[in-house]
This record gives sequence, C-alpha cells and structure tokens, in this order.
Amino acid sequence: MAVYTTNLGLSTPGHTKMVDITRLVGDGLARSQFRKGLLALYVPGSTGRLMTLEYEPRLVGDLRETLKRLVPGDRACHHNRAWGDRNGHNRLRASLAGPSLSVSFRRGRLILGTWQQIALVDLANRPRSRVLTVQVMGE
Repeated sequence: MAVYTTNLGLSTPGHTKMVDITRLVGDGLARSQFRKGLLALYVPGSTGRLMTLEYEPRLVGDLRETLKRLVPGDRACHHNRAWGDRNGHNRLRASLAGPSLSVSFRRGRLILGTWQQIALVDLANRPRSRVLTVQVMGE
C-alpha cells in the first residue's frame, strides 16, 4: 500500500469558532491521485480539534454554545494559576474532541454522509495559523 503525506495551512479565528475544511481536505486527497483507501487527518497543538458534523450555521452555533456551557470561560482553572495564560478552559474544551480523524475514500472522493462535513474547531483564545497533516494510504 502506498502512502502520500502533505501539509495544508489555514488561518483560524480562535474563540471556539469552527471552520468547514471538507473542500481543503478533498483537495489534499486529490493531490495524492489515489482512488481508494483511508485518509488520516491530524492537527498538532492542544487547542485545535477535528470532527465531523452537519456544518449548518444553527447547529454550529448550538455546538459552540454547548461547549461554552459545559466549560465556562470564567471558571477557575489550575492550569491558569500555574501558567498564567488564561487558556485553561479552552484546553478543557479541547479534551472533549480529538486532534485526529480518519475518513475512508473511494473513486477519489471522501466517503461522507449526505449532510456530513469535516470541521476544525479552534479553541485557542486568539487567531492562529494552523497546519493540518493529511496522510493518505491507498491505491
């Protein structure tokens, strides 16, 4: 089985914002020229997370509100006391999702549900430049 690896860069706004990266990931897959296999996606760092969801504005808003309710930004965090970066709540939010995702593909296209997209959730407390690693295994 052959492996193709590439990095994709993007800017993210921080503050629990989500970015639909389905097309960007699909472009990375297309560059591999593989027709079937498995695509692994990874975002380094402690506040960038990946997930699939229906990337619809109201659902995205609901998810943002849910994360903020589960882990309020004004909560006292041991991390903040230790490091003084006031980002402990975002690191806690990030622990609820993973930094990686794998998606099968065939005929050179990601296998996603009708209403399913790939999103990067940026939980940093400021805008960031992110690098996504895309590793494609297939033929």
